[in-house]
Amino acid sequence: MGREEQIIEERLKKIKELEKRKINPYPNKFDKKNSVSECIKSKIGAKVTTAGRMITKRDLGKISFAKLRDYSGDIQLVFQEGKTPEKIFDFFKEYLDTGDFAGAEGEIIKTKTGEISILVKKIEILSKAILPLPEKFHGLQDKEERYRKRYLDLAVNPEVKKIFERREIIIDTIREFLKKRDFAEVETPILQPVYGGASATPFITHLNALDMNLFLGISPELYLKRLVAGGFDRVFTICKNFRNEGIDKAHNPEFTMLEFYYAYANYEKLMEMAEELIKELLKKLKLDSAVEYQGIKLNFKSIKKMRFQELIKEKTGIDIEKSDDFEKLKKEIEKKKLDVNIKHAKHYGALLDELYKRVARPSIIQPTFLTHYPVEMIALAKRNEKNPRFINTFQLIVNGTEIIKAYDELNDPIDQEQRLIEQVKLKQKGDSEAMPMDEDFLAALKTGMPPTAGFGMGIDRLVMLLTDQPSIRDVILFPFMKKE
Repeated sequence: MGREEQIIEERLKKIKELEKRKINPYPNKFDKKNSVSECIKSKIGAKVTTAGRMITKRDLGKISFAKLRDYSGDIQLVFQEGKTPEKIFDFFKEYLDTGDFAGAEGEIIKTKTGEISILVKKIEILSKAILPLPEKFHGLQDKEERYRKRYLDLAVNPEVKKIFERREIIIDTIREFLKKRDFAEVETPILQPVYGGASATPFITHLNALDMNLFLGISPELYLKRLVAGGFDRVFTICKNFRNEGIDKAHNPEFTMLEFYYAYANYEKLMEMAEELIKELLKKLKLDSAVEYQGIKLNFKSIKKMRFQELIKEKTGIDIEKSDDFEKLKKEIEKKKLDVNIKHAKHYGALLDELYKRVARPSIIQPTFLTHYPVEMIALAKRNEKNPRFINTFQLIVNGTEIIKAYDELNDPIDQEQRLIEQVKLKQKGDSEAMPMDEDFLAALKTGMPPTAGFGMGIDRLVMLLTDQPSIRDVILFPFMKKE
């Protein structure tokens, strides 16, 4: 019998013994009067009642120690012969193990080493743990195991919880920022009869009641623009998106997005708002404008601006004004022997995207607003007035990753219909990321939508940056994992 099996057997035996003694190892409630942090702040001699998980246990004969952890921190429990009632001391030694949840009552003391502790007068088992915590209580080290068993990760790695506390601050700050500016928060459907709003492959599901296929939303964009057409001048949602694409350190099939739409504003106004929002987030998180991420100092104080065309020319030597169709661009890429998957691209916009993502974007480390993408790359964005080959758009790129995408929304229904027809043709040619036709959305545009700017931001990637985490899995409580 292995060590773990032996521990499990011993704990199951303790459960049976407790039940024989008419002690419920899983009681319904406990009157927890003080959090651990409140106990630590209490005066010496104060009476406290708290509860949490026992992380460590040390029995030294006449004195024993345990570390109790709740959401607010850790505190030491002290059991001392002559000061802790004998029955309580014996019960602790015999029945309580690391991993158990327990309720403790006692008085605040300071030990000889100066540690604020609780001298226990009463202990109650609240939940008997059958499976042991990892032997190295100070850290579950295996990354895959941590992601699969987040409950263990949170139990033994307190710093992990701090990441998700900061995530909550980030989302709360975004909400406050938008609500102060009179944006209304709304909800949009996750199950959609027609998907759209981004270039992505959707997940497909089936509604039995109506015997019809549905899609998990890849973006809330087309629904939010319907609301703008209906009279919501400023609207936002923080929602889950689902995209059936690759999984890596910056991609999870299910992720969280902020999208907001601002009637009568343009992309330049949204660029200003992006800078204001980042400034507010840094202030709330008590971070300097030079954020350290994985050993790199990222300066958000003055965000550089650069046109898409300039970036491509600088990094590849290709002028996209001249290489303005698929064959011309393909020849230039082949001539310069650039690392681009040409076979993967089904049309000019997709090939531009491949070139950009593989060769140009990884080189952008410092925060940069990249503006004026070619019209072929975003089917829902408004053309630039001076040069209709490009669109009024920007992306915020940080450390080679897209954090924000924003643009002037196309509200010309004739142009929009034509571009969606082109998308349908691309889909028929095998482009799984092309958008389908959405007649109802077009009807909303034909009814009339005011000039509007739209803004999308990946919450998970933002949290990665602002908590210095290397992978998107580190900032999602339950990231997608392959079956073991």
